[in-house]
Amino acid sequence: MELISPNNPRVKEWAQLLEKKHRTRQGKYIVEGVHLVQEALRSGADIECIAYDIEKGIPYELRGFAQLPDRKPEWAAVSCAVIAKCTETKTPQAVFAVVRKEARQADELLRQQDGLVIVLDGVQDPGNVGTIIRSADAAGAAGVVLGHGCADLYNPKTIRSTMGSMFHLPIVEAELTQILAAAKTGGARVVSTSLQASYSCYSYDFSQPVWLVIGNEGQGVSDAVATLVDDSILIPMVGQAESLNAAMAATVLLFEAMRQRKF
Repeated sequence: MELISPNNPRVKEWAQLLEKKHRTRQGKYIVEGVHLVQEALRSGADIECIAYDIEKGIPYELRGFAQLPDRKPEWAAVSCAVIAKCTETKTPQAVFAVVRKEARQADELLRQQDGLVIVLDGVQDPGNVGTIIRSADAAGAAGVVLGHGCADLYNPKTIRSTMGSMFHLPIVEAELTQILAAAKTGGARVVSTSLQASYSCYSYDFSQPVWLVIGNEGQGVSDAVATLVDDSILIPMVGQAESLNAAMAATVLLFEAMRQRKF
């Protein structure tokens, strides 16, 4: 299939996916670039179509996928104008994919008997959300929960920041008071950071089932979620920086938990 005009009805539909309301309405999102498309293919994501630059052809790294029999994705050769219209980066890469959203159920995480789950409470920066997902993947977390008020998982900036990790572990959007209460009922400890904490993160026992809450960049954990927190922990600092940003703090805690659990 070839699509040359950016005014093609299908191209217009794809371009709408740059806005959250249309991603919600269509139940789809776009991933840009060879690496992310490759990760989507490897993970078996529900890809509707892969569009590539008609002048450059299918990228070398993706040709093996295009040659496999009975592959679901449709492959479309498109013009540079179509790529520019459907992607957000200033210098777009020569390929993007349209992917259908897949609903993840909270039960998938609640069934984890000894899981380390990271919970985002109003983390608004797409780069922070994406980086935390990437760190959770690297540290072997069971999954990530996004509460209301978080940056959209399918925002192009969030997706780029995950570097493909969004395809590697369960990511659930949920009402935090409900899912945290259910996790506590199942035996998990709900943990968050606080400057008035009684535990250092290096003395806290992360070997038990832990749901780790990261709060909003400016306001911290919301009042409703704070009532469900069992333990508050502190990241010790010896320099003059007042604090770490949400993604850095989450990464420190995730890797300390991994160290205790695996090393």
